[in-house]
Amino acid sequence: MMPTPAHRPRPPLLLLLALTLGTLPLAASPSPVTQAAARAGAAAGAPAAAAGATLPPRAADSVRFAVLGDTGTGGSEQYEVGTRLAASRAVFPFAFVLMLGDNIYGSERPQDFVKKFERPYQALLDLKIPFYASLGNHDDPNQRFYKPFNMDGSRYYTFEKGGVRFFALDSNYMDQVQQEWLARELSRSTNTWKIAFFHHPLYSSGARHGSEVDLRAVLEPLFLKHGVSAVFSGHEHFYERVKPQKGIAYFTSGGAAKLRRGNIRDDSPLTAKGFDTDRSYMLVEIDDRTMYFQALSRTGALVDSGSVQAVTPPAAQPSAGALR
Repeated sequence: MMPTPAHRPRPPLLLLLALTLGTLPLAASPSPVTQAAARAGAAAGAPAAAAGATLPPRAADSVRFAVLGDTGTGGSEQYEVGTRLAASRAVFPFAFVLMLGDNIYGSERPQDFVKKFERPYQALLDLKIPFYASLGNHDDPNQRFYKPFNMDGSRYYTFEKGGVRFFALDSNYMDQVQQEWLARELSRSTNTWKIAFFHHPLYSSGARHGSEVDLRAVLEPLFLKHGVSAVFSGHEHFYERVKPQKGIAYFTSGGAAKLRRGNIRDDSPLTAKGFDTDRSYMLVEIDDRTMYFQALSRTGALVDSGSVQAVTPPAAQPSAGALR
């Protein structure tokens, strides 16, 4: 069934203020890789090895980003993925990161945002790499006020990078207002590449959850009508590249901290490539009409790579509306 709103206690006023200002006290947690340490390692030739099988970009002026899902545990595996991701950037210099929800598991005190986000990705935050978050079913909606998540107080929003238009959705509560907003913003966009990212996958081979069929019935017609080329989701704690569905590329990348080992169904007709034996993350590059992708494990193994082409968008309605 389609996800419904999660009712969670409202954080105290001081926490909301801290989220809005992005000022949170430090808390004890595993040691992060700092920018200085990353630079020192680079001088010693360490990052190339630490980056494992990371593939370099194909073009000089491409749009490059990383993708993380189901991240916020604060556990050692999350820190290991953060270290690997920072090392990958030495080979594949991405400019920003998409977060696919379940950004903070459990308590969401100020020190939890430090332990479960700021310290694991400190090297990237030191480099001013922006993170763009979407909300998962384990996230308090008030995360939208946390400045480093770049949600500007909204459960759903859109932004553009290098001519690519991104749509962050709240799949926990796909109400009529959000649907109307999405249809309006998609119709206004004249971008060749339109990419949606949100928590619950429309197509999935996961034995635990599987495809969100009700949500698909709402979103897929809009994606098809307005020329969305690629969709990134989390929720399932593994990596899966789904065979193209009606011309759209679907990826699940929900294993950046949690793992549901062996959960991809062997008999699924959806899976083009799956990886459910370790944590993982994605690196993506868009050059003209081609999107190159790679999925890497916590240990640096290249578990998938390839490319997809942009769909041919229908004629759009130009608008001077407020687009970020």
